[in-house]
Amino acid sequence: MNQKDLFLLSIWFDKIPDKTIVWYPTVDKPTVKGSKVELIADRGLVLTGPQGEELWTTNTTGTLYGYMNDTGNFELQDSNYKNIWESFKDPSDTLLPTQIMERGGVLSSRRSETNFSKGGFQLRLVDNGNLVLNAINLPTDNPNEAYYASQTTAGDSNPSSPGKQLVFNESGYLFILRENNQRFALKQEKVDSTVDGVFIQNSHPKTSNANGSWTPLWSVPDNICIASSVLTGSGTCGYNSYCTLKPDRRPMCTCPKGYSLLDPNDQYGSCEPDFIQGCEVDKLSPGEDLYTFNELINTDWPFSDYAFMKPFTEDQCIKSCMEDCMCAVAIFRLGDSCWKKKLPLSNGKVDSSLNGGKAFIKIRNNNSITLPDRRLPIPEAKKNRDNLILMWSMLLGSSVFVNIILIVAICLAFFFIYHNKLKRPIINFNAVESNLRCFTYKELVEATDGFKEELGRGAFGVVYKGSIQMSSNVLVAVKKLNNLFQDSEKEFKTEVTVIGQTHHKNLVRLLGFSDEGHQRLLECSSQIIHCDIKPQNILLDDYYNARISDFGLAKRLIMDQSKTHTNIRGTKGYVAPEWFRNMPITAKVDVYSYGRLESLVKYDVEALDDWKKLERFVMVAIWCIQEDPSLRPTMRRATQMLEGVVEVLVPPCPYPYSKSG
Repeated sequence: MNQKDLFLLSIWFDKIPDKTIVWYPTVDKPTVKGSKVELIADRGLVLTGPQGEELWTTNTTGTLYGYMNDTGNFELQDSNYKNIWESFKDPSDTLLPTQIMERGGVLSSRRSETNFSKGGFQLRLVDNGNLVLNAINLPTDNPNEAYYASQTTAGDSNPSSPGKQLVFNESGYLFILRENNQRFALKQEKVDSTVDGVFIQNSHPKTSNANGSWTPLWSVPDNICIASSVLTGSGTCGYNSYCTLKPDRRPMCTCPKGYSLLDPNDQYGSCEPDFIQGCEVDKLSPGEDLYTFNELINTDWPFSDYAFMKPFTEDQCIKSCMEDCMCAVAIFRLGDSCWKKKLPLSNGKVDSSLNGGKAFIKIRNNNSITLPDRRLPIPEAKKNRDNLILMWSMLLGSSVFVNIILIVAICLAFFFIYHNKLKRPIINFNAVESNLRCFTYKELVEATDGFKEELGRGAFGVVYKGSIQMSSNVLVAVKKLNNLFQDSEKEFKTEVTVIGQTHHKNLVRLLGFSDEGHQRLLECSSQIIHCDIKPQNILLDDYYNARISDFGLAKRLIMDQSKTHTNIRGTKGYVAPEWFRNMPITAKVDVYSYGRLESLVKYDVEALDDWKKLERFVMVAIWCIQEDPSLRPTMRRATQMLEGVVEVLVPPCPYPYSKSG
């Protein structure tokens, strides 16, 4: 529902300004333009796509007709006028007055206010008669431990009267009906299982008054941030996020400083660090040079700790986390107790009962150095020589012979000046904001054993394997620019600037550079467009983590910039269509290149043994190579689809505007 060409089969309140949706089917594939819903005798209510494929059905036979009740219940009846299906018996995320939920009944939250995919919370009347709220482990329905329970099971005090129905009667009274017909009152006309895990009862005036709105009457639990702390799952908010209770008793999820949402459209989703963190990275520099701490009061992530120290002072707690490459957060409470926690952090919450306890979140330092302007001044002797040449050309201009000699001399002078220019470092690195080391050419010759083992090559240079001694022996990739023309010099400046300002777990990290004489070498948080994603530019580290390299063609964007205009860049076969259409260039050109790259993967025996995974990968690739850039997912979304975190919808034809043979 986030895209204007998607549709939803639903039931909604029609006579009020807020057209509130109260029922919709669970559909595995998107309902796109051209889909239709039909009432078929031997199949019931059927939703089909543009090609006639079945998206959802009531799967009933003998259907004569269907009708909508004023209660909001849509019913199908057979020739004997008997109900064979009704929406009240197959609820989505809402209960309405006169609706009854039997044992085994489930209300499932939606993913967000505008995304009607299955969300991460459920309200269930389980077989033992208990009404529970719990989170689930998507994409399955496997429930986590309940964070609310009505306690209406059979027990010593009431051995034969567990709950059998959740009833929402016409008067707006919500209760659990026991087997002995006693009522277990919940609280005092719609009841929702909300996207954030709160079960809430709302009321609306029975008029079409434009000023009318839904009024919350009651909700459980009282504090979802605290109640939903369970051993498994992320809690109310996603991993590495923390929950704050708003005045309306609804949760607000926040990423800590230095972290960002995996999916910007999912405010309750997980957060990821904006920086590289890990034991391998920490070997390159002392912890105090790499990290600082952000302090939060009365904040904790229960169940994520792996070490507990007592007695400890606050300074000792911080220092212990700083020196521990596994530590992401240190919690200091009770005046002498320290907990160290590692990623992913779960059940994050702000809780006043922590009595001033502090959370110290380890984040990357923003410290940087600016390399000096290393261009050499023009010598005074050269200025005098230029003046002398100009004077003699004026004095001897009348002589054809002398003019010929002068032309030859000027050509030789320009050649001499250009040759000297190649030997001078002419790059202004004032924009580089990173702790970079300047290596000598000799050091890199030794590091690569004389540029012995080649990893790959591009238009302007070759990448070699090497190792350097820092705090430990570190394997590196060294890129050497062979022919120092204007384009390769510009590429060298681009690559140093872009990688020097970029920190990401899937990008090569620039350790330093060399610009000695005519040699230009690279040793490998601004937003960039890579412009040349292809197999040769994706490297694997010791742990088989993908690292994107070769930023010579990259286009760096300023803050809040999302598109740019530039000349065609990239490699034939991986270039997006918009490069040839005079369209603004966005990060979606890299998504297209990635889709082309993914479609080349073959001989994957593991994938051939798992056809569902293979099908998912192919659908992701087709989404990435859509001719319309707006239909392509972001790279973050594409990664989530590949990992199975989010559902992969069936993609449309990638080239709807191209002529077929």
